[in-house]
Amino acid sequence: MSQKFRLTLAQLNPVVGDLKGNAEQARRAWEAGRDAGADLVALPEMFITGYNAQDLVRKPIFHQTAIATIEALAADCADGPALAIGGPWVEGAQLYNAYHICRGGTVVHRVLKHNLPNETVFDEVRVFDSGPLGGPYSVGDVRVGSPVCEDAWHPEVAETLQETGAEFLLVPNGSPYYRGKLDTRFNQMVARVVETGLPLIYLNMVGGQDDQVFDGGSFGLNPGGELAFQMPLFDQEIAHVDLENTPEGWRIAKGPKAHVPDAWEQDYRVMVTALRDYMGKTGFRKVLLGMSGGIDSALVATIACDALGPDNVRCVMLPSEYTSESSLEDAKDCAERLGARYDFVPITEGRAAITNTLAPLFEGTEPDLTEENIQSRLRGLLLMAISNKFGGMLLTTGNKSEVAVGYATIYGDMAGGYNPIKELYKTRVFETCRWRNANHRDWMMGAAGEVIPPRIIDKPPSAELRADQKDEDSLPPYDVLDAILEQLIDLDASVADVVALGYDRETVKRVEHLIYISEYKRFQAAPGARLTKRSFWLDRRYPIVNRWRDPGGA
Repeated sequence: MSQKFRLTLAQLNPVVGDLKGNAEQARRAWEAGRDAGADLVALPEMFITGYNAQDLVRKPIFHQTAIATIEALAADCADGPALAIGGPWVEGAQLYNAYHICRGGTVVHRVLKHNLPNETVFDEVRVFDSGPLGGPYSVGDVRVGSPVCEDAWHPEVAETLQETGAEFLLVPNGSPYYRGKLDTRFNQMVARVVETGLPLIYLNMVGGQDDQVFDGGSFGLNPGGELAFQMPLFDQEIAHVDLENTPEGWRIAKGPKAHVPDAWEQDYRVMVTALRDYMGKTGFRKVLLGMSGGIDSALVATIACDALGPDNVRCVMLPSEYTSESSLEDAKDCAERLGARYDFVPITEGRAAITNTLAPLFEGTEPDLTEENIQSRLRGLLLMAISNKFGGMLLTTGNKSEVAVGYATIYGDMAGGYNPIKELYKTRVFETCRWRNANHRDWMMGAAGEVIPPRIIDKPPSAELRADQKDEDSLPPYDVLDAILEQLIDLDASVADVVALGYDRETVKRVEHLIYISEYKRFQAAPGARLTKRSFWLDRRYPIVNRWRDPGGA
């Protein structure tokens, strides 16, 4: 009977669809494990395809090629430790999310995921078939149980593995971030350890995929729920973990416990990682954005510099006659503090040309929101022209408060390929700017120090599309608006629920109405980093045509 077992954990960053590249990452991890004397090298859930591959994995040629890639990888990794890697598997007409155990040149066992998540960003019931409850697999004379991701959130899978002889649990995951997710994972995994009495090793992937960021943070728990080790959040790492066979059973040897940053740093890291990987995985190297002198564009520029480096960020000020002198000064000041390129492109002549073109059609009408939106749409046109000419991706800069109530111009300031702050309510934008000014980390490629001028943070927000305009002319104060939005969107509260908290009924009803009528804008909006379980896109899916309004009581 073995007394020691070495497990190599590969907390790595796959690319969806890059079967060859993902296999090469797996091979390098296997080689590291081989050189370290590992018995088993483990990679996360669906690693060979990347995760979440959505409907791509249903395409026959894709999943057939993925399966063939795993079989070729198994053959290449014949002489050394066993290899465990996530990928699809087909039996008859059924497609499974599987964990492939490779040893001696072939795939010797496949664990088929039983519980398929069908909430938030996951549609696995639509994509995969549910596998049966299975037993452990052998690596030498050690029996390992591998509940695949969601399976570890359900007691019956781990209990079945324990009852059929598993000596420890290895859980491969593709678990994306949302605020507070790490504590949720710990609570669930401690429950499995308490229920089974087995050590548990939780392996997660890292990296950005569209709106989601997989945050790593892999860890091990011994019976009783004691934390044996924890790998870093967000960073790629290959770690060698030893287990020892004691009179009480297998136990994980104590290892390093990485620092867990606070919620503000985690959110900011997600926004930086999401943009960095979205750019890198789609082939873009540079970005540009409209730099208004306001807080949203200042934060987006800062995130972009931290993600890509200041040399790859272009800030463009496009002033009209309504742009204040302070905004001109603040935009340039912020770009210079960041070290990003700053361009000055007035829109006055272009706006006059459009006004003259439309004058015969608009004769006899009064200026209104139409003329305001022309400014925003002209800016979008010019920014997209610069993007087309020089190849940088245009970033949008709307915060979640604006996106929620439609306080943004479609085909104007909503134009662009990615929105790093799409999930930040305005009140969190202010606090995030203060946090970034006070903190700098080695994963940030931008400058340290007070990169966002305090005057930008302190001044009243304004779209500056008409004289003396302030956001609060059109919206409730942001502290009130955000509190109402958090209730209606994040908590699915009723109007009556929100009114019971002390908010004015007519204000709540108006905000609810704005949310619903803005759905068509969000349907066409750029993707952005997911920070909560109620992000706009896969987490919260509403019809565009929708006459429902909450009566809200008397």
